[in-house]
Amino acid sequence: MKILERSLPLFKPVRANDTVANKVQSTVGKAADAYSKKMVEGGKRFSQGVDEFVRSTPDKVQGTIVKAADAYSKMMIEGGKQFGHGVDEFLRSAPDKAKLIPQHLGLGNQPDLKFDGHFVGARGQTFPPGTPLKNVPGVMPRNNPNPSETVIYINGILNDRTDQSRTLQSLADTTNSKAIGIHNSTRGIGPDLFQAMRDRSGKGVNPPVDTLADTVHAELKAGRSVHLMAHSQGAIVTSRALSDVARRLRMEDGLSPSEVDKKMAQLKVETFGGAANAYPSGPRYVHYVNDADPVASTFGLSKSHANEPGKGAVVHHFREGSKLDFSLESTHSIVGVYLKNRVSFSEAREGRFN
Repeated sequence: MKILERSLPLFKPVRANDTVANKVQSTVGKAADAYSKKMVEGGKRFSQGVDEFVRSTPDKVQGTIVKAADAYSKMMIEGGKQFGHGVDEFLRSAPDKAKLIPQHLGLGNQPDLKFDGHFVGARGQTFPPGTPLKNVPGVMPRNNPNPSETVIYINGILNDRTDQSRTLQSLADTTNSKAIGIHNSTRGIGPDLFQAMRDRSGKGVNPPVDTLADTVHAELKAGRSVHLMAHSQGAIVTSRALSDVARRLRMEDGLSPSEVDKKMAQLKVETFGGAANAYPSGPRYVHYVNDADPVASTFGLSKSHANEPGKGAVVHHFREGSKLDFSLESTHSIVGVYLKNRVSFSEAREGRFN
């Protein structure tokens, strides 16, 4: 039971077809019911066997044996009943959870996909690509209703819109800034990883890349600075989008290399456990890398292989959690790990970490 309860929450809350869910529920129910009945019957048979045994034993030891056996018999019977009750409760919630499994593998309906590349603002509201940044109501820090800065956040894999919305509140509170998300939708572990590989190689179309590139390009052309924050796969999206922005400044706007660098220097970029190991020069970068994080140490700015963090970038290495934590909660979580190790952007650029 514990294994089932702990494994199902790993699947994101998106629905697949009822047929698969019902089959999973039916199979679990039949197996658990059979096991529960065997426990109860076993307890009863044990009790009957003890009754026959004690009739042939001396009176002096009968009392002790009967008491111990009776307690053990009741424990088996009660255990079987409790197991059955536990299964009943589990199965009542199983249909919705079972429906998550096919979608986690990229099959069935994909409800989060409709938000791909959309802005995510206050109360989880979404706005289509092309919406001016000023028209997106951001998530406000709880202790400051009038922040002076806006941060744009790009999430990593296996994060649906609700997950990103929760993270936006943590980012707003931590940075004391208004936080707006550009959503990198999830389609399950397989498709998400495939998309990450395509973005690393610069192949194909990815809506959050386009939305981020369009937004940054528009803000820079208007003379406004931009503060970006990205986690995990979001760092790959960011790297690819910034490369596109630099290209557009050269090709579409006719800027010289030095003028492009000057424009790009208006960008503040922070990455957390980024899965990218190369970034275009120009922006002012701060990269946070947990050396115990398998994602960052394997695909990101690891100490063990050549990287291109961006000219003048600050790369802050620290170690927290265990690489044996396969849930990645203690090593890769942006809220539970990386934001706890973050300092203000100005402090980070000066190398003043806690």
